[in-house]
Amino acid sequence: MGVRRALLDVRPLRSSAPYRRLWYGRALSGLGSQMTRVAVMYQVWQTTHSTAWTGAVGLAGAVPLLVLGLFAGSVVDRVDRRTCHLAATCGQTGCSLLLAVQGFLGGLPTAGVLLLVAAQSCCGAGSGPAARAFVPRLLPEDQRAAGLALNRIAFQGAMLTGPALGGLLLNGLGPGGCYLIDALTFAAALHGARGLPRMRPGDGPARPGLGGVRDGLAFLVRTPVIRGALLTDLATTVLSMPISLFPLINAERFGGGPGTLGLFLTALAAGGVVASVLSGTFTRSARPGLVMLGGSATWGVTLALFGLSSHPWTGLGFLVLAGAADTVSVVCRTALVQRHTPDELLGRVGAAEQIVGQAGPDLGNLRQGLLADATSGVTTLVSGGLLCVGAVALVGAVTPGLRGCPTASPRRRGAAVAAPAETQKNSGKGADPPPGTRPA
Repeated sequence: MGVRRALLDVRPLRSSAPYRRLWYGRALSGLGSQMTRVAVMYQVWQTTHSTAWTGAVGLAGAVPLLVLGLFAGSVVDRVDRRTCHLAATCGQTGCSLLLAVQGFLGGLPTAGVLLLVAAQSCCGAGSGPAARAFVPRLLPEDQRAAGLALNRIAFQGAMLTGPALGGLLLNGLGPGGCYLIDALTFAAALHGARGLPRMRPGDGPARPGLGGVRDGLAFLVRTPVIRGALLTDLATTVLSMPISLFPLINAERFGGGPGTLGLFLTALAAGGVVASVLSGTFTRSARPGLVMLGGSATWGVTLALFGLSSHPWTGLGFLVLAGAADTVSVVCRTALVQRHTPDELLGRVGAAEQIVGQAGPDLGNLRQGLLADATSGVTTLVSGGLLCVGAVALVGAVTPGLRGCPTASPRRRGAAVAAPAETQKNSGKGADPPPGTRPA
């Protein structure tokens, strides 16, 4: 029983057919997205040979989230979240097709490629907050942390195989082939989203425009646990994100080939998969906030060691440890945020979490790329890791709730409570009945 409790909890895949379809669809589309990530970075690097430009890829993804994220979250809290997610996913598919066209035909300037990345990020500003609101609706409370861990292992599995596969396909098909495969995998995401029940917001839908945004921001400010969790994530991403440095490190340690470029992201993902498989050790923790802080600090330490390591394969080993620490931190953070957020605010809080979780790394990659241009890759990695550790320690010191956060949900009166799929079906929501066996 001790070993079983330490392993990944797969009850959400058994108990909720809509969640299972959504999970499979997002896992497959995530694989294509990771291939595109490597392809864009490789295409920009081959055109410019500048870490500043590879960092600008992150900026192209971050700006739309920063500008549109909270407004998109307010919309998600006013309309049917399933419909919103479907429309935004269709937009992401179209952007991948346009990237494929320019990849095959060539001739598009680097700025044009970044513009397409930014357009896809605009669509993601709507699909992300909607998707983050699904787990509390589809799963009972005792399965939500397990559902988040399953989401994380799907993401890390895509990171594990996607970059390496993308690096191999770049040799044969070029960037256009990777972009086209990404567009095709979005069909799986659309299929999973179509099978969801309708998901109108709770009893208090968001006010339109800036009023709804202000309400969401006010909730974040007055909720210390959520505020501290998001600040911790900012500390790890803005200060120490290493991805824009991978082409430089790949050139210094492996000779710069596209096949080895994918190994860096794969190493991060390998650690994340291991942590996800053993997620029972931390999803059942009585102090998830403290576990989150420890994972974030470990991320900073291992990235500093990655920078100091002169042996290429030892450096990849430190990236594996960093990926494991990141997964522990992300799962615990998301569980804390969702546990302390009422249903009618899930879209706006999910948008804020997405801004921190996606725009934060993009801004961090830009910062690291610019700093590496001015100094060196090693200096950037080591200083960023140490700054991360210091910032995490400061957040933990000023937010006592993170160090002793209870596992009981403090959801407010009137907030919607998630129900398993069979309950939704019996109440006329239209969800499919759960299967009696574990899916293959």
